[in-house]
Amino acid sequence: MGSKTETREDDGLLRDCWYFAGLSRDIRAGGLVHRSIAGEPLVLGRDETGAPFALRDICPHRAAPLSAGRMLDHDGAATVECPYHGWRFRARDGVCAHIPSLVQGQDFEASRIRARRYPAVEQGGLVWAFIPADPRFTGEPDHAPPRFAAQEKTGDQPKLVLKRIFDCHVDHAVVGLMDPAHGPFVHRQWWWRSAHSLHDKAKAFEPREYGFAMAEHKPSSNSYAYRLLGGAPTTEIVFRLPGVRTETIRNARHTVLGFTAVTPLDAQTTEITQVFFWDAPILSLIWPFAWLGGKAFLDQDGSMVDLQQQGLKHDPNLMLIPDADMQAIWYQRLKKEWAASRAEGRAFANPVQPVTLRWRS
Repeated sequence: MGSKTETREDDGLLRDCWYFAGLSRDIRAGGLVHRSIAGEPLVLGRDETGAPFALRDICPHRAAPLSAGRMLDHDGAATVECPYHGWRFRARDGVCAHIPSLVQGQDFEASRIRARRYPAVEQGGLVWAFIPADPRFTGEPDHAPPRFAAQEKTGDQPKLVLKRIFDCHVDHAVVGLMDPAHGPFVHRQWWWRSAHSLHDKAKAFEPREYGFAMAEHKPSSNSYAYRLLGGAPTTEIVFRLPGVRTETIRNARHTVLGFTAVTPLDAQTTEITQVFFWDAPILSLIWPFAWLGGKAFLDQDGSMVDLQQQGLKHDPNLMLIPDADMQAIWYQRLKKEWAASRAEGRAFANPVQPVTLRWRS
């Protein structure tokens, strides 16, 4: 079942789970990339086979960041060389392969030293890193990162990528992401919503792997942007722990996959990454406008998060109401069950039940 104690009481971040670590195209052979995920410093790169790897971005010798070093071949194996004293660590497992300062006759086995390894997987143009709760964890995860069936149509080459840092705990970013009632107030655009576009909504929800889904349905009549795809599009929105949201929009001919990763850099900072895949030629023609629209959405959400922090610093009691806030309630229940199932060494039991939720937005 992996390691125990899934969350740390001091930061509320999930562990023993897969986090989005980056796009495949950003992790190049021979290069090193620094990432911070759930408070863990990682260095990402590619080993001798071209597969991605992730090591702790701290040299065990004198704590210099390995990402400031370089990739070198050592006896046929890709290694990361520390910039401070040249110690080399095998990319695939973190084992120390070379210590330049040792002289002949000194009885010291370099392979006893390791840089902590994090399992890494690449699929669909995305790279995932597994962040274990136990720092002694050296095995393989007991579950896989998500796969997206829509990529069978869209392919795995991102057409549009947007990023923004939110100065908040990941919980507030996730809850904001799945909040269905803020659109007409935070995201007022002529091509999306207006102040007078409030409509009654009724959507069917169902449990999915480590999360839930708003089942496939016709987009709301006040969501104008969906019309760009033409035909009679449908949309399905899925959320999965620890913070992955996908929206699959399709008509008879074309498919759009919107992937959003909410990644805690630490307990106070969260990175939002939005990646869009599609096979619709019209979207490829207007992608600059799509980029501007997506950026406007992220900027609006970021500005609201900044406003929210003014109130949160006073540690108020927060209120959640049915049905508009039910997804936020599910998120907290999912987190609690995730932590309990890992600590108790049992299978995850999804607390979400099929239901139709109703709200006005």
